[in-house]
Amino acid sequence: MKFAELQKKTDAELATEMDGLYQEQFALRMQKAVGQLARPDRVKKVRREIAQIKTLINERKLAG
Repeated sequence: MKFAELQKKTDAELATEMDGLYQEQFALRMQKAVGQLARPDRVKKVRREIAQIKTLINERKLAG
C-alpha cells in the first residue's frame, strides 16, 4: 500500500491494518520455518508496511 493511501486512513483503520499485517507476518514466519514460503519478497514488504504505519501513528501523536 502506498504511504499516501495510509495517510488518508483514520487511526482506527490504521490499527486494524497493522493487526492484519502482524498476522500475515506471523504466517510468513511459520511458512519460512517449515520451508514452504512461496513468496520471500513479501516478508520485506510486510515489515516495511508495518514500519510505515507505526511512523504515521507516531507523527500524528506528536503533531497533536
